[in-house]
Amino acid sequence: MADDAYLFLLPDRHPRLAAPLAAVGPLECLETPAVRGWLSAHGTAAASEQVRILAAGQETMIPEDAERLPVPLTADEAVRVEQEATPASITDVERELLGFRDVTQDWETLVHRAHAAGVPAPRIAQLTGLDPVEVGRLTAF
Repeated sequence: MADDAYLFLLPDRHPRLAAPLAAVGPLECLETPAVRGWLSAHGTAAASEQVRILAAGQETMIPEDAERLPVPLTADEAVRVEQEATPASITDVERELLGFRDVTQDWETLVHRAHAAGVPAPRIAQLTGLDPVEVGRLTAF
């Protein structure tokens, strides 16, 4: 493994870019003392919408004032990061949300992805049938 991605904290009032860490799913690097210490030092949790991940080579997209940490990824994790960081069209994400009612696993990841793509929380709740309060909890930052 090498430094294959960057974790960073999205500054307030900055357009959403990259993928929310929570949308990528579990990563081995999250269990390292370096990542745990970095999150702790910034007083945030891995599930925060402000914690983003972006593949190495795209670090020019990271805002200059953003706190960042290079992290290693496995090959499978790198693919997931690339997929999540690639903007999806709202139509595609809404189509996934409509199919949500048949989903029993990774539904929180789907909600995070939809929100990261720009689907507003009330629309997510409408399409999925989830409790709007629950959607708000997952999409608030």
